[in-house]
Amino acid sequence: MIFMSEYVITNSIRTLRFLRDEMTQKQLADAIGVTRQTVMAIEANKYSPSLEVAFKISIVFNLPLEEVFQYKAKDMQLGL
Repeated sequence: MIFMSEYVITNSIRTLRFLRDEMTQKQLADAIGVTRQTVMAIEANKYSPSLEVAFKISIVFNLPLEEVFQYKAKDMQLGL
């Protein structure tokens, strides 16, 4: 067996929006200059934002980038 690490980026945006007076996806999108659909895709981990957008999101919530986004290893087994 060979073990490999694949990395995944997750985020806490939905929770942070809720804690921020239940901010809507549209309000966040307007604040960072993207569409609501983009925010929805980022929240669902279907799209990784550009570094610029990631920083804008962290600024909106007044948090360090690593508290908004998490970069985690996901181990995989290869049966070679």
